Amino acid sequence: MTREEQALDLRIHRLTQTIETVVRGKPESVRLAVICLLAGGHLLIEDVPGVGKTTLAHSLARAFDCSFRRIQFTSDLLPSDILGVSVFNQIAQAFEFRRGPIFANVVLADEINRTNPKTQSALLEAMSEGRVSVDNRTYPLPKPFMVVATQNPIEHHGTYPLPESQLDRFLMRIRMGYPEAGAEKEILRRHDHSAHPDQLVPVLTTDDVLEVQAVVGGVRMDESLLDYIMSIVDATRRSEFLVIGVSPRGSLALRRAAQALACYEGRDYCIPDDIKRLAIPVLAHRIIVSSKYSSSHKRSEEAEKIIEEILANVEIPL
Repeated sequence: MTREEQALDLRIHRLTQTIETVVRGKPESVRLAVICLLAGGHLLIEDVPGVGKTTLAHSLARAFDCSFRRIQFTSDLLPSDILGVSVFNQIAQAFEFRRGPIFANVVLADEINRTNPKTQSALLEAMSEGRVSVDNRTYPLPKPFMVVATQNPIEHHGTYPLPESQLDRFLMRIRMGYPEAGAEKEILRRHDHSAHPDQLVPVLTTDDVLEVQAVVGGVRMDESLLDYIMSIVDATRRSEFLVIGVSPRGSLALRRAAQALACYEGRDYCIPDDIKRLAIPVLAHRIIVSSKYSSSHKRSEEAEKIIEEILANVEIPL
């Protein structure tokens, strides 16, 4: 590893440490969020209110020097509130485009499932192509570009389930969970003096992030590991418990996430454990459990258990 690569690796881990000064007691969630950023993907954080979903998203954005916008999704939000709108300029006697909050490096879509499907769909092109189309014109989004969305469980009042096409565009879905007793006590003790995301000092620039994302793409993955990914994906497509298995986009996402994890740990090659550790956050939200084997309010947990069973039955390459 060159001196420049060592310096960059140090700053990546400083990014994690910086976020953990605000998000306490959740090292795994923080690590997955950073890996998602390095992979160039979008992150969905799903959990009950009050466990730190928005704080994690906000801290991730503030920990590196980038443009950041927060959109509070509500039932009356319109697509133009996200993308922007064309306004007639009386001086120039022409319409000019006023850019919406989507034009930022990191966009926090807070409580994304509280808005209607029409508004949710405004993010589809942006998340997939890194651009938006308005009034027959296409506008590129800044790079890097990342959507960090939070959502409450679907059984909560006033929520609209995200469609499969939207879920498939998130590289990962993670859950925060309640903090352990010791961590929660520390939060109570330090609450009045704890750091706030707005107070974080950036430790990476956008150029640094783009550099790491380029490095991630060059991480080596042996042919046997590609076969391992294919075996996992194929098992989801053949499972009697699932209506829909993992798409080719999901296969690519697992490969990219595994490369990012290897890079995060200072390796230029992937190992089987990279794939196994990330299979649930990368794949579980892309499958649909058959109604014969599921209860509607626990479908997310059941999907994760099915991925766990598949991982236990698929042979790991040596």
